[in-house]
Formats: sequence, structure tokens, C-alpha cells
Amino acid sequence: MKKCLLLLIGFTCLNLGAQVKKEIFESFKLQERRDVSYYFPEDYTEEKTYPLIVVLDAEYLFDLVVANVKFQSRFDRMPEAIVVGVHQLQNDLRWEDCAYEDVSGLPTEKGKMFYEFLGTELIPYLETSYNIAPFKMFVGYDITANFGNYYLFKERSLFNSYINISPVMATEMESRVPARLSELDQVIFYNLIVEKQPTDDRQRILQMNTSINSITKESLHYFFDEYENADHTSIAAYGISKAFDNVFSIYRPITPAEYKSDILTSEEPVFNYLENRYQTIEDLFGFEKPVELNDIMAIYAACLKKEDYESLEPLADLCKKEYPDTMMGFYFEAEYYEFIGEPKKAFKTFEKAFQLEEIDFLTKDLALEKIDALKADFGY
Repeated sequence: MKKCLLLLIGFTCLNLGAQVKKEIFESFKLQERRDVSYYFPEDYTEEKTYPLIVVLDAEYLFDLVVANVKFQSRFDRMPEAIVVGVHQLQNDLRWEDCAYEDVSGLPTEKGKMFYEFLGTELIPYLETSYNIAPFKMFVGYDITANFGNYYLFKERSLFNSYINISPVMATEMESRVPARLSELDQVIFYNLIVEKQPTDDRQRILQMNTSINSITKESLHYFFDEYENADHTSIAAYGISKAFDNVFSIYRPITPAEYKSDILTSEEPVFNYLENRYQTIEDLFGFEKPVELNDIMAIYAACLKKEDYESLEPLADLCKKEYPDTMMGFYFEAEYYEFIGEPKKAFKTFEKAFQLEEIDFLTKDLALEKIDALKADFGY
């Protein structure tokens, strides 16, 4: 299959070490050759899977998107991702690729071919050749932003996330998009980014915003960002970084604000919050993320603050799995025994913790203090 596909598209192998590569893609659907740019993480490996971000208007948007991916993934605010950008500036191809019929609002014949080019050639090629995660994002601007909406109308949306920057709206799109988002039975992140300056489509965009805002579905994550000082050109630079923040907030380490507003106020066991968070990440992005030390410490602090000592036991088991060479797992387990009134088990478990590596605030001196205190109280 892979060999056939390579022959089909006449594609040259990419040098992953180059990070960014521009190639000519020969499309059977379009019957033409198209310039396509690719970004791969520097440490790309077959051992990991990567979300795919598809960017139209690559001449304008590709570098902006790549810069945000590199910056945000460097600081663990999003997973490393592969970015593919389709160039559309030459001969004003963007208007041909994304054109729609005035009456129906549906893509023209060329638009249908471009739709198939992305969905049945370019993306399948990348999925076959590289480790692509289930999570896919679409990024477009004005007429190309509108084009991304057509993928919502498949039986199952091709993309999990849409970044629509100041869209030029096809006929009835202001009612069709909310209706479709209401019907779709899958997790969708939908970002609508606009400047506050007047545009031909502003009133229809605001109408669409009102309609989408009225949808109450846990699976729909909708964000409307309007920028006071942006114009129709600068809006792309304003909006992309914020949209990435919106989409990948679940991936970031637990923040102090989240700790106070979500964890401390929850009536569920504290450990459930951590477990549900990382299960959501796995379900959404298609891979298991190692548990952040920051997040473990946040949950540990909440266990003590809320006196939820039962959550210390599964937290200890998790630490033994994620940080097996450190004292953290046994230390938390020992505290669990101490709090539930099992001093003998606590004493032995603190001794096990003492023999392992220190981590964060957990030191051998701290473990020794616990051991000495138990000796003094119970004579072990």
C-alpha cells in the first residue's frame, strides 16, 4: 500500500532532519502539481505519534503556525505536531481551490477536486508514511477558512479542530455550521477569530457566533475571539496563538488557578481529577502522555488540603509507575498508611522510600524525620 501510494503521487522522500521541507506534490485529483511545505519536529521518532495540522494559504500562515507549534511544544503547552501547508498564492489559486456556487453555497467543480486532494491524497499520504495521531487540525483564513467548514459535513468530521480566521462566508454557512456542530457526535474544537473592523461578512459571522453559542454539548468546545485593534490582514497573527491556547489547554500542566477553581472545589476524590485529565488527553490526541511532576504535586497538595487521604494510595501507585527510581511513590504510600492509622506499615514503607532517589521536596532527610518520629511514638 505504502509503495503504491508513493508511486501514485511521485513524491520525493523527506529529510526529517531538515525540519521544514518544501516539495512538489503531483495530484491525480487536481491533475496538477502543487507546492506543499512540511514541518517535522527535530526529534521525530517512529516511537511516538504526532497530531497533524493542515494549513491552507501556506505563504501567509505556514510560518506562523510552525512558530507557534515549536514555541508551545517546547514549553509543553501542546504535543509536538506535524504541520503541512498548501501553497495557494501563485495565480490566485486560493480563490479557485476554495470557490463556491453562489446559489447553493457548495464547492465548485474545482473546489470539489481540491476537497478530494486534501482528504484522499495529501492526508492519507502522511498517515501512511508517518506516525500521525488521530487528532487533526485545520487552519484557514478568509476564503480558505470557509472551505474548512465543508469537512464538517462528512459523516464523521475529518478534523477534530478548526481555526477559522475572519472567514469569507459561503451561502447559508451562518446557519449550516451551527446546525452541523449541533448534530455531530464527536469532540470538536471550533475557533472563530475575527477583527472588530467592519467586513462584508461581519453580521453573518456574528449571527453564526450567536447560534453556536446556544449549543449545549460537552463534545463541542467553541471559542470566539474578537480583536479590537486588528485589521483583516493582522488578524491572523493576533488569532493563531490564542486559538492554540484554547485547543490545547487540557494538555498543559495544572495551573494554580485550575488548582483553586477546579480541584479544590470538586466533590469527587482528588485522584479522579488527575486520572480523568490524562484519560481525556489520551482519548483526544491518541497517545498516552507521561504524567507531569507538576500535576502529581498539585494532586498531592490537594489530597492534604482536602484531607482526602484515600487518594494518596492510587497516587502512590501512579508515582511508582511514572517515577520508579524515586522515593515519591513509597513516600506517598507511607503517608497514606500513616493517615489511616497503620503506623507499622508506614514505618516500613518510609524505610523503602529512604533507599530511593530524592525528587522535588522529597528528600532522604524528610523520610528520616518521618522514620524517627514513628520510632519515638511507637517504638519501632
